[in-house]
Amino acid sequence: MKPVKVLVDSFADEALTNAQMINAREIVSRLDPRLFSVSMFVQGIPAPQIVARPNTRLIQLPRRLQTIPLLARFFFGGQDIVFYLKASPASRWYLKLRSRHRSRCAVIATIESQTDWRDETITPQSIRLIEDTVLRCDYLFSNSMMVKRSLETNYGLQSEIVPTGVDTEFFTPNWERPANFRPRVLFVGALRAFKGPQVVLDAAQRYPQADFVLVGDGVMCEELRDRAGSLANVEMRGTLGRAGIREEYRSADIFMFPSRWEGSPRVLMEAAASGLPVIARKDYQPESVIDGATGFLVAEDGEMMTRLGQLLADADLRRRFGQSGRSHIARFSWDVITRLWEAIFTRLALAQRRDS
Repeated sequence: MKPVKVLVDSFADEALTNAQMINAREIVSRLDPRLFSVSMFVQGIPAPQIVARPNTRLIQLPRRLQTIPLLARFFFGGQDIVFYLKASPASRWYLKLRSRHRSRCAVIATIESQTDWRDETITPQSIRLIEDTVLRCDYLFSNSMMVKRSLETNYGLQSEIVPTGVDTEFFTPNWERPANFRPRVLFVGALRAFKGPQVVLDAAQRYPQADFVLVGDGVMCEELRDRAGSLANVEMRGTLGRAGIREEYRSADIFMFPSRWEGSPRVLMEAAASGLPVIARKDYQPESVIDGATGFLVAEDGEMMTRLGQLLADADLRRRFGQSGRSHIARFSWDVITRLWEAIFTRLALAQRRDS
C-alpha cells in the first residue's frame, strides 16, 4: 500500500502552546514515515521533532489572509485525509463547497471538551463556527467517554473515542530527590473561575503547614495575586514553558485540580506521569485518575479539603498513589495513542480509495 497522505490542519510552530496544536505535533512526530506522508502548516520556527520527521512537508502560511491559501491546500493538496480540522472561515467554505469539487478525502475532527460550552472564553460566534465546521466533519473522535456523551446529548452526534496522550518519556518522576521539608501542592491551569484556582488558595489558608504553587495565567490573575499576598505559603509562578512545568511537577508532592468542567485534562496525565497523586473532580469522570488507587475523585470542596489533608499527613500514601498513577498512565502514552491513530488513518484511507 502506498503511504497515506495526511493533511494536518494545525501549525507545527514550536512556540504555539494551544492544547490541540501540541497534541497534533505529538501525533505527527510519531507517525511511521514509511506509512504516512504528512503535510502541516507553519508560520514561525517549527518544532524540531516535526522538522526531523522524514516524509513531512511544512507549508508556510502568512500571518494574515490565510483563507485562500488554506482552501487551495484543502482542495488541491491530493491528501487522503484531513486531520484535526479547525474551526475557521476556510474550513467552513471547504465543507460547503467540497461536494461540488468532488473532494473525496476523509475529514476528521477531534472533540476535546464537553459541548455544553461552559468555558467563558467561547463566544456565541465561536460556537456557531464550531457547529459549521468541526461538528460537520465526516468522522468525529472524542477524547473521553464524558466528551462522547456530551456530544450525543447536546448535538445527537456519534463519535469514536481516542484518548489524549501524554509524553511519558518527558514527564517522569524524580523519585530520588530529597523530600520537601514541607509538602508541596501544585496546580497547573488557566486562572479562570471554573478551573478552581480560588479553591487552591482556600486550601492554602486551611493547611498552613504545606506550600502551594499555582502555574498559569488568566482573567483571575490579579484577584488571586492580591489574595495570595496575605498567604505566606502560596507562590504564583505565572506562565511557564514545557520544561519549567516539568520541573514543577518533579518538585511537587501532590497535584490539586479543582476544575469542574473539562474534557480530558492533559495536566492530570502529566502529573500522573510525573509520579504525583492527583485530587480532581468527579464531574467529568477523568479516566486518567483511579479513585482510591492513583488519587482521589471528589464531589465537592469539603471532600477535596478532607482528601488533601489525608495526603498531606501520609507520605507513604502519596508515594503509593504516585507509583500507581505512573503505571496507570502508561496506557495513555503518545506512542500508544499514535498507534490507534495510525490504524484509524489506514482504515479510512482504504475505504476512501475503495470508494473512489
